[in-house]
Amino acid sequence: MRVVSRPVQLRARAREAEAVEQLVRAARAGQGGALVLLGEAGIGKTTLLAHALDAATGFQPLRAVGVEFEMDLPFAALHQLCGPLLPRINRIPVAQREALEAAFGLRSDVVVDPFRVGLAVLGLLTESSRESPVLCVVDDAQWLDSASARVLTFVARRVRSMAVAFTFGLRDVPDTDVLRGLPVLTVLGLPEAEARALLAAEVLAPLDGAVRERIIAEARGNPLALLELAHGAGPGAVAGGFALPDTVAGRIERSFHDRVAALPDETRRLLLVAAAEPVGDPALLQRACAYLGTGIEAAAPAEAAGLLELGARVRFSHPLVRSAVYRAAPLAERRAAHSVLARATDRQTDPDRRAWHRAQATFGVDEAVAAELEQSAQRAQVRGGLAAAAAFLEKAAVLTPDRTRRNERLLSAAQAKHDAGCPDEALNLLAAMDAGGLNGFQHARSGRLRGQISFSVQRGNQAPPLLLEAARLLAPFDAGLARETLLEVLWAAAWAGRFGDAESVVHAAETVLTSTPCPRPPGAADLLLEGVVKLFTKGLAAAVPQIRAALDTYRRSGDIRALPLACRAAWGVWDDDALEALTTRLTATARDSGALAVLPVGLNFEAWLRMQQGRFDKAGALIQEADAVSEATGAPQTKYGAAFLAGSRGGPQAWQLLDASAREAATRGEATAVTITELATAVLHNGGGRYDAALIAARKAAKHVQISAFGVWALSEVVEAASRLGHTDVAMNAADELSERTLPCGTDWALGVEAAARAQVADDTVAEDLHREAVERLARTQMRVPLARAYLVYGEWLRRQRRRIDARGQLLTAHEMLSAMGAQAFAARAESELRATGGFRRSVDAPERLTGRQVQVASVASQSDLPAGLTEREVQVLCLVAQGLHNREIGMQLSISSRTVGHHLAHIYDKTGQRTRAGVTVFAMEHGLLS
Repeated sequence: MRVVSRPVQLRARAREAEAVEQLVRAARAGQGGALVLLGEAGIGKTTLLAHALDAATGFQPLRAVGVEFEMDLPFAALHQLCGPLLPRINRIPVAQREALEAAFGLRSDVVVDPFRVGLAVLGLLTESSRESPVLCVVDDAQWLDSASARVLTFVARRVRSMAVAFTFGLRDVPDTDVLRGLPVLTVLGLPEAEARALLAAEVLAPLDGAVRERIIAEARGNPLALLELAHGAGPGAVAGGFALPDTVAGRIERSFHDRVAALPDETRRLLLVAAAEPVGDPALLQRACAYLGTGIEAAAPAEAAGLLELGARVRFSHPLVRSAVYRAAPLAERRAAHSVLARATDRQTDPDRRAWHRAQATFGVDEAVAAELEQSAQRAQVRGGLAAAAAFLEKAAVLTPDRTRRNERLLSAAQAKHDAGCPDEALNLLAAMDAGGLNGFQHARSGRLRGQISFSVQRGNQAPPLLLEAARLLAPFDAGLARETLLEVLWAAAWAGRFGDAESVVHAAETVLTSTPCPRPPGAADLLLEGVVKLFTKGLAAAVPQIRAALDTYRRSGDIRALPLACRAAWGVWDDDALEALTTRLTATARDSGALAVLPVGLNFEAWLRMQQGRFDKAGALIQEADAVSEATGAPQTKYGAAFLAGSRGGPQAWQLLDASAREAATRGEATAVTITELATAVLHNGGGRYDAALIAARKAAKHVQISAFGVWALSEVVEAASRLGHTDVAMNAADELSERTLPCGTDWALGVEAAARAQVADDTVAEDLHREAVERLARTQMRVPLARAYLVYGEWLRRQRRRIDARGQLLTAHEMLSAMGAQAFAARAESELRATGGFRRSVDAPERLTGRQVQVASVASQSDLPAGLTEREVQVLCLVAQGLHNREIGMQLSISSRTVGHHLAHIYDKTGQRTRAGVTVFAMEHGLLS
């Protein structure tokens, strides 16, 4: 390969070179970051990456290159990058170490958790950066395997307080979505003057003027294209009308192909083997060449031509050389190259790569190779490589001679693609199945998968009927799977809500249920299924005993796949004890088993529970973790949890989040999300005393109490807003309906909420008893938000009764509780009522009404379960450090000096065992302190 003059290029790219240098300088100062260099092939991204390495003197360089042939192997690129860090792996927590070892295939007894893998890489970089700054350089990022791309994106966004920098070279290709959210610098072609200067400096032979103008015009400022066209085409060819390919990459690849074609035959064969073997292992290449009958010395002409480098690793001088060599080779020669690589790859240490090479070398069908690929798929799935498992299974299906077995492997591949978050590819695999060769069981399972895909893409009204039909078809073959599918029907129908005919779907599910015998004794899922169906068909009072029996069974055991519906059922019957047990179990089980499709659901359920408990800080941390897991797995992130939290807090950011949540929910057709947003809007308006707006939003949400627990909650908001507006009939009707939805449940939570609502519409002669009952019952639960609001409405009622002294005690309690949890709007309402009694005096220690980041810190410090023996002030400092603030900024937030911040930080280091700000950030994430 002809080396493009870096000085000439860099002089022409002063802006880009300065951006790279600035990234390195910042990392040297402990303020890490990331930069994606985006541009077409040959535009100069590799030159800028090399410039970053030159500028990073004293750094530890880590390198990786995306390889097109390895895109289906999970964590392949991450293994390249982190290989030099593995000697430090014993310094990170055990769970993270095990996850990383599993991801790299070093152990098979642990299920890969991409979130923990990300934390593990972050921890390794933290440890390494204590010795010297670290520069991570990743070229051809468009060819990263999806698992590596997600982890690297996750990590690169979290190195702001570390001496670590990431630079990526990313080819500008259609539909690329890798490295989403990282800073991007687009690398454009050289200006014409610089292009002419480069051509003059690098092409010393005489060049016809017309030819020069043609090359400059065709290359469009691409440095590599300029030189390859000038050296490869020749004046006569260009002047004679040499036809250039349409794309720059195509022109460059053709130039490389012409140069490879001039090499000796044995050198070309060696290059093809090297191109088909992306690991870059010289020993493996030498073994493969021995099987080919070629010695490693055959590489010498390629090295002399600047196409290949042989050292500690085998490297092509440019990624386009590899693709040019491989694509230009006839198919038979490619198969031969993969065949010798399969023979040279150790069956014990690298069985999956060996199986992949065997598959590429196979012509026609071969059940033995297909079975080997199927085993590789199973290993990949254990390591969390669902996309790789799908690729192995898809290739296995192509090689499978038996039609039924081929369909089975395609169906398994489609399921893996769906679980990996690739719904379109899953549907393509389903379409590739031979419909004439499907047996009845496969047809039913494919229908179920189509319903699951529909639900994951858009939780509207399309999925329930698809899943219902699948359950009906599954019943004769597998009653257990049919009943499991019916649970999915109910889950999907609950989400579809008002946008679907949920009641008809449930009645149809009941019909299917009668044809699927229930095992004896029934399991937790069986009890839950029959209880939820009964809830829709016979009412809450009839369903409560069976649902409660299911929840009790789930607290002891039960399949994780039905736990989300169990948690939702616990909300429906107001069982706070079961809700506490099941949500924490769902989250813990999903983490431990690596069920990352379920983990965000569990985290969001637990976040809702913590919100009701007034632990807004913890709820925010859980929502943040759910977003991080979704980011790591590529799943869509939802906004309604954060929107409801913002509505409960009542801060100025709530409106923006509620608006975004409403638009997202409407676009996706998710009725539950719409109801949540309406409920959050009602809470926000009731907190601010805007009762007209609160009533409008609450009545919209409360129309759907039959199919949504959030609609039932909205009845309380209707009662509060309508009673304050004097709409007695509206308030009474909502209170009556709330009674129907709470009294059969019999828990203190349910009865306390019911008493609080009834008190607001009752005659003055009985209202006080109901207010007291509400406070007493809710005080026996952990539900601090409804308790604080019960104190508030009781105090307001007392003030209206002109019992100002009595009112002060209730209002003061409400104000203290609401302020401590960070419910700004309701706290302000309580403060206003207190002032009206003449009893409000702000004490020195009273919490100020904070906003933004300050609220997060105050609410974190309000909790008693502080980790590592930290004081409340140390937790405040720790959270702000984890958010990337410097000592001076932290001091301004907390009204203390920078020196005092440093004093607190020293104690934090001692107590947490961390030695850097990056370590403190990881500690905060692991302990749920970021909100």
